[in-house]
Order: sequence, then C-alpha cells, then structure tokens
Amino acid sequence: MNTGSIAFILLCSAMVLLMTPALAFFYGGLGRRKNVLNNMMMSLAPMALASLLWIIFGFTLSFSGSADWIGNFNHLFMYGVDMAKNSLFPTNQIPDGLFSAFQMMFSIISVALITGSVVGRMRFTPLLIFMVFWLLLVYYPLAHMVWGGGFLAKLHAIDFAGGNVVHISSGVTGLVLALVLGKRRDYERLEYRPHNIPFVVLGAGLLWFGWFGFNAGSALSANSVAINAFVTTNTAAAAAMLSWMILEKIIIGKPSVVGTCSGAIVGLVAITPGAGYVSVLGSMIIGFLVSPLSFFMISKVKQKFGYDDALDAFGCHGIGGMFGGIMTGILATPALSPQHGFVGLIYGSSKLFIANLSAVIFSVIFSALVSFIIIKVISIIMPIRVSDRAEAIGLDDSEHEETAYPTFLGLDS
Repeated sequence: MNTGSIAFILLCSAMVLLMTPALAFFYGGLGRRKNVLNNMMMSLAPMALASLLWIIFGFTLSFSGSADWIGNFNHLFMYGVDMAKNSLFPTNQIPDGLFSAFQMMFSIISVALITGSVVGRMRFTPLLIFMVFWLLLVYYPLAHMVWGGGFLAKLHAIDFAGGNVVHISSGVTGLVLALVLGKRRDYERLEYRPHNIPFVVLGAGLLWFGWFGFNAGSALSANSVAINAFVTTNTAAAAAMLSWMILEKIIIGKPSVVGTCSGAIVGLVAITPGAGYVSVLGSMIIGFLVSPLSFFMISKVKQKFGYDDALDAFGCHGIGGMFGGIMTGILATPALSPQHGFVGLIYGSSKLFIANLSAVIFSVIFSALVSFIIIKVISIIMPIRVSDRAEAIGLDDSEHEETAYPTFLGLDS
C-alpha cells in the first residue's frame, strides 16, 4: 500500500462527491425560480440513492467477474472488499474499499447529470424509480464493459475517467427522457432565462474544482499520470471557456457569464475520456474545438429539431463525451497509451481510433435503447409528467410544498 496514493484518492473521492451539490447549484441557477428547489433536489437525491445501491450491488456488478456485459454477485453488500489491502486488484496501490468508494462517486454524479434534460416537468417519484433501474441496467453494465474487463475493454477502447460511462450515458439518456416527456408547456412560446446566474457561477466553479479529483484521481495513484490528467483537465477547460467567449462575441456581439461557464463545463467533459492519455497540447486542441460543436448543437440543432433538452445535458455532456472519446482515439500519445500498438490516429495507427469510435457508437445506442425501455415501462405503471396546473405553479410547490424565495409582486408567476 502506498500511503501517499491512499491520501490522494481519499481527497479525490471527496472532491468528486462535492461535484453533485455543485451540479445542484449549476442546474438550480439555470432553471426558473419556481422550480429551483426541485431542480436541486433531483441532483441531490442520487447522493442517497446511488450511494446505497452501490454498496448493495453496484460495485459487484461493475467490477467483479470476467463476463462481457456485467459482473457477478460475489461482492454483494461489499462482501470480501478489503479496506486495508488490494486483494481484488493487485495492480492498484490503494485498498479495494477505497477504489470502490472512489468509483461510487462516479455513479452518483452520472445519474444526477441526466436530470438537467427534464427539469420543470417530470414527477419526482417516477424519476427516482427510473434512477434505480438506470443504474442497474445502464450504468453498472457500462462501467463493467469499460473498466471492469468487459466487452469494450476487450475491444481495447480506452476511457480514462468516464466519457462513455458517465457523460455519453447520462447525456443520451437525458435526451431520451426529454423526447418521451415532451416539451415544457411554454416552450417556444416564452423565453426561458436563468433565474440566478451567481448560482451558475458557484456551481461551475465547484464543478471545475471537483473535476481535478474526477480526472486526476482516475490514475488511482499519486503519480505522473495523475499530474498529466490534472494539467490537461485545466487546460481543456480554459481553452473551451475562451473558445465559447469568442464564439459569443462573434455571433451574438457580447460574451455572457452563462455561456462562459457552459464553455468551461464542455471542456471538462471533453477531456474526461483522454485526460491521462493525451498531451497538454492535445488537451488544448480538444478544448478549443469542443465549444463550437456544443454551441452549434445547443443554438442550432436543438432549435431545428425542436426537442426540449431543458438545461442542455445532451448538448454539453452527450456531445462533449462523444467528441472527447473520438479525439482520444486521434490524439492519445504513445507514451501514455495503456496498450501497446493502440495509439492515436496521428501517430500512425487506426486501431485505437476504430475501437474508441465503436465504443462511442455502442454507448449511444445501448444507453438510448435501455433508457427508452425503462421510462416507457414506468409510464405504463404511473404518470411520469406533472399536471399542467402543477407545471404552471412550479414543481417546488407541487412536488415538495416548499418555496425557495418569498412570493411578492408576482415574481413566481
């Protein structure tokens, strides 16, 4: 056991957990004031739900066995998971229990990310039920396929910190839920504006901070790979933020605070699959290029097709995750690539590019199909959308009987 690495991953785990309440502020600020508590609650609930499910069967289904699609039940309730030794994963320098705790934080933030697509119109109870089955049928299988020695790992696709497992799965799922639920009652008739931009800045800042734990911690050791991931994470976020600001200045005439924060987030998303595999220059390229792509999806494609991805979970996380996975297949350096002969396309081999492109396509189709089946089954059992009146008065009141702000002068109408 390496005590330095243990201390490092303990800190990284806490940083990743902080990302979920940070997301609550980010999503809460982006939404309408009459829904802010509901928006935040949808992000906070996974801290309880996903944590307990991980202990019960999430870890064992993700990281046990050698099957292609999902793990076995050998470690139900963390049975046999040592808090002092690394008996299950001999190459790790940290105990199995700490590895499990670190990975648990990823499952929490993943399911919280989905909720940005459905704010303002989805009932809270069916959402919780959906979260349970989504973790069981989408997240745990993908985690096993990518990181647990399953199908995508055998394909030699690489995903350093969750491009496929976290961002593509959550972003695509958010889009599926948005399509099944339909548009908000005032969509395309009323202009939606963020009700609290300082909340957005607070959330984005804390997310950026937590992302260092998210990406650097995925090295699972206090080593040079963690340092590379730390530096590439910051570089990609900075490049994407600047790129988004320039885009808004050219297209709109003025850079916005919300756009600037969104740029930073898409940069962080896009570097996640390759943070430990690409060079610092490669991360800068990824950051500068992902903002125009995400900006185009949000400002043009969404309007063209008319789907109501309320807080752009798909436009940021789905698109950013896909782009990052593909760019990892192009830019992964020979010095950092974990498998001999599987390097970025620019280094003369197409194997990794094909493997990562295949993994991206598979993750999109798998997440979309299974998520659609889950939500359709739930919709047969119970209504998944709030009533028109509940949507009009706001989900803070209709779903939670709480109000974030005093009502005066009709500001909550």
